Amino acid sequence: MAKPVPVSPLAPTSVPDMPVIAGVKLATAAAGIKYRNRTDVLLAVLDKGTVAAGVFTKSKCPSAPVEWCRDKLSGAKPRALVVNSGNANAFTGKTGRAACKFTAEIAARAIGCKPGDVFLASTGVIGEPLNAKVFDGVMEGMVVAAKPDMWLDAAKAIMTTDTFPKVATARTTIGKATVTINGFSKGAGMIAPDMATMLAYVFTDAPVSARVLQRLLSDGVEDSFNAVTIDGDTSTSDTLMAFATGAAAAHGAPRISKPNDPRLRGFRNALQMVLCDLAEQVARDGEGARKLVEIEVEGAVSKKSARRIAMSIANSPLVKTAIAGEDANWGRVVMAVGKAGEQADRDKLSIWFNGIRVAHKGARDPGYDERQVSDAMKQPKISLKVALGLGRGKDRVLTCDLTKEYVAINGDYRS
Repeated sequence: MAKPVPVSPLAPTSVPDMPVIAGVKLATAAAGIKYRNRTDVLLAVLDKGTVAAGVFTKSKCPSAPVEWCRDKLSGAKPRALVVNSGNANAFTGKTGRAACKFTAEIAARAIGCKPGDVFLASTGVIGEPLNAKVFDGVMEGMVVAAKPDMWLDAAKAIMTTDTFPKVATARTTIGKATVTINGFSKGAGMIAPDMATMLAYVFTDAPVSARVLQRLLSDGVEDSFNAVTIDGDTSTSDTLMAFATGAAAAHGAPRISKPNDPRLRGFRNALQMVLCDLAEQVARDGEGARKLVEIEVEGAVSKKSARRIAMSIANSPLVKTAIAGEDANWGRVVMAVGKAGEQADRDKLSIWFNGIRVAHKGARDPGYDERQVSDAMKQPKISLKVALGLGRGKDRVLTCDLTKEYVAINGDYRS
């Protein structure tokens, strides 16, 4: 039985109302893959004419579902998405590939489409064979039960060590017509920015081509999911996919086939909002997290350099444990900057914690007040800013602190 886990203290205080998106129906079921007394399978049924885009893990040991999706993405006519939790179907060899094929076949049979039109994802324990036969007992019922308003249920079904479901929504216009974007994601550990840091799915009724959707998704991920790290470990299963049904065309939305179409401006911004919202929720649900940490680096020689320095800070166990202990230990930040392998000048370096400058031009700030800084470090959100004084490059990443609970959760993960 899944162990009850207290909800992260950083969880959002409210959940948005998720509007219906024409052309998308959702269903969940309890197949008993690993957990008991909870749903662990998600099915999204998509209308004909839907297009898909995807960005996947850069791990050299990808899961079988990641390989399946990569192979099917080009020229696909998406009709379904099947996601299970509790088992990653990764490092499972021929058995894993057979499980993908079997799952796609039974979903296709239940929906009335080709197996190649079914996209798959699995999340959970690596190295354990996935018994795909359990899906055969629930898939037809899920197709019958699928409804357009099951967004929160869908987010819950794909959770593993997550403590809360992650959903986001936005509305904008293309032409004079309103279009909707809904998304949900999962992720709390094994999170590092090498696309996509977890599982995330975005759906819209916008009438955009697959080429347009792919460009927007690939661009949008860089400052959202690729700017989040929990522990520096990239999963074998990381997947971000987007599906566009095109249903808003019936209400006057023009069909967009070029990524640089000026009519996409509002949609691009709304999509970025949804991606960033979901990415921040992943950071807020970092395993054992008690502090959301925003790291800003400015004055670097380039944005790329700023990103590498910010990630060096964000992935430092010493920085993260200091924040967990509410200690503004700028010495550890200096260490992380110095080890990043990027241009830096010790004597130009300045550091702030929650707006309080603690170090300036290579030394402790003359106005440093330990009590003031200690009080600031008690806040649930910590802003850590570093100014390098070398150029105009800047970037921002999100992480969380590193607590004893992280060790406990991962020490017991397979138990």
